[in-house]
Amino acid sequence: MTERIGFIGLGLMGAPMALNLLRAGHRLAVYARRETALAPLREAGAEVCASPAALAGAVDVVFTIVSDTEDVEQVLLGPDGVIEGARPGTVVIDMSTISASATRAIAARLAEREVAMLDAPVSGGDVGAREGRLSIMVGGDPEVFARVRPLLEVLGTNIVHIGEHGAGQVCKACNQVVVGGTIAAVAEALLLARASGVDAARVREALLGGFAASRVLELHGQRMLDGDYRPGFKARLHRKDMRLVEERAREQGLELPLAAQVAAHLDTLLAADGGELDSAAILSALERMQQGAG
Repeated sequence: MTERIGFIGLGLMGAPMALNLLRAGHRLAVYARRETALAPLREAGAEVCASPAALAGAVDVVFTIVSDTEDVEQVLLGPDGVIEGARPGTVVIDMSTISASATRAIAARLAEREVAMLDAPVSGGDVGAREGRLSIMVGGDPEVFARVRPLLEVLGTNIVHIGEHGAGQVCKACNQVVVGGTIAAVAEALLLARASGVDAARVREALLGGFAASRVLELHGQRMLDGDYRPGFKARLHRKDMRLVEERAREQGLELPLAAQVAAHLDTLLAADGGELDSAAILSALERMQQGAG
């Protein structure tokens, strides 16, 4: 069966993901609040809908990727939300990064209307979104996952069903601990190299050939060397994700010192009006800290 697809959330990540679905030959309906976000999809052949409810009434599968938990709740459950237009059997795939607990509650509300939900947050940044190489972490019913997997394969190359509702969001929280900690580690390494009078670019080149190699060192390390902090993933959104990590840790009675330090670095960056920069700009926050200490 050919699925009719709807897509809500056409930002830095969502727009290229929606375009990839169109290029793969799928019929696509879209909704966004800003005309500037809609224009490229309209020009590419997508149908534009007036509300999430109208979109849901026209499709079989609804993708959402918006900023935070409250945005997902509004789009799915609010006035003119997806829940008001979706028919029984519709599948909602939320690819936002939000609270695992809220995800479970949203899934339960949708299930009352016989609408299935998967939480499927992603990692890979805007480059992965454009190239269809995202890592997708999925929570929800395995049979629903199997039904929509061909659609997910248009968007990503590493697609893993983690477990029940909310498990995808827990996995994304774990991802952000690793990514945030690695960005901070790369920033500290390059800071140390420069302070020692050593060529930081050559340090990065050497590290890429050893056990310290990582995608973060490769991509974000180059951003740091170039001072190019145009957003692939905005620092304010990374800080939001670390808040979700902190909330999940508290719920489990855990202390995560590394995650707390990453959050503190991001707070320093945001306090310097760096929220719209890429989170690789943590290096600039560390540099300011050193200047202050000096």
